[in-house]
Amino acid sequence: MNHRYSFQDEGRQGGTLYLVATPIGNLEDMTYRAIETLKKVAVIAAEDTRQSRKLLTHFEITGPRMISYHEHNKNSKEEAILSLLRDGDSVALVSDAGTPGISDPGADIVRAAVEEGFAVVPIPGAVAGVTALIASGLPTDRFTFVGFLPREKKKRLAELEFYKHYPDTLVFYEAPHRVEETVKALLDVLGDRQMVIGRELTKRFEQFSRGKLSECLEWFSKDSPRGEFVVMVEGNRETGGQLENPFVETPWWEGLNLSEHVERVVGTGVTKKEAVKIVAKERGLPKREVYNTVMQDVNE
Repeated sequence: MNHRYSFQDEGRQGGTLYLVATPIGNLEDMTYRAIETLKKVAVIAAEDTRQSRKLLTHFEITGPRMISYHEHNKNSKEEAILSLLRDGDSVALVSDAGTPGISDPGADIVRAAVEEGFAVVPIPGAVAGVTALIASGLPTDRFTFVGFLPREKKKRLAELEFYKHYPDTLVFYEAPHRVEETVKALLDVLGDRQMVIGRELTKRFEQFSRGKLSECLEWFSKDSPRGEFVVMVEGNRETGGQLENPFVETPWWEGLNLSEHVERVVGTGVTKKEAVKIVAKERGLPKREVYNTVMQDVNE
């Protein structure tokens, strides 16, 4: 029998993979739970062991063994991590900064661990994109996290074309040596929209710059970009913030006014009173409003 959903078995054998979020700049953002988790695991898999050792030293975490796990060795290290979990050892995955699995290879080892049935436990904390977004002043009710765009110009422009009509606020990550080129591509494809750039988030020289994309390029011509950047761009507002949803069928009565709608329903063999009820339900309107509109059209 195939089951649509599967649930973790809390009593199963094997270690646990912990996804431990670390500060994106300010060490005081480290949570108590994250510290305690790093103290109790057998192994810490770090994107940059040198950076992570500074963190462990600061919080006096000395017990776990540390191994590297990053984009360039993820294939060879995946089996080593899975082997540890099979032997019952728990592993904590940490990135250079922020939440593992977001714009780093963490998602790959999570997928592999889930496929083998090991418990995967998130230890939440800072995410640079969300941290910048909530202080941006741009709409936060709907946003699309894009992360890093492709380095190749042709692929970068093609991906931006894909997001061109999104009504959501768009959130990008970028390195200082590529941010100017990325903003130029955003301007070329998306047009001169409002944008916000966050840099050095949670650090002493945290900065938010707000304006048009074209103004941003002027800033870069005067000052060399420094630090890691979160670039946020307002969504497409030309269509009133609406995107066509291919999974939502167009109602059959679209284009008809209320009177025409009622007459079409009456034509199916029901009374006008019943038709008013049906139309009100289909349009999400009060019956009285539909009735008054239809009667007004009749009187005219």
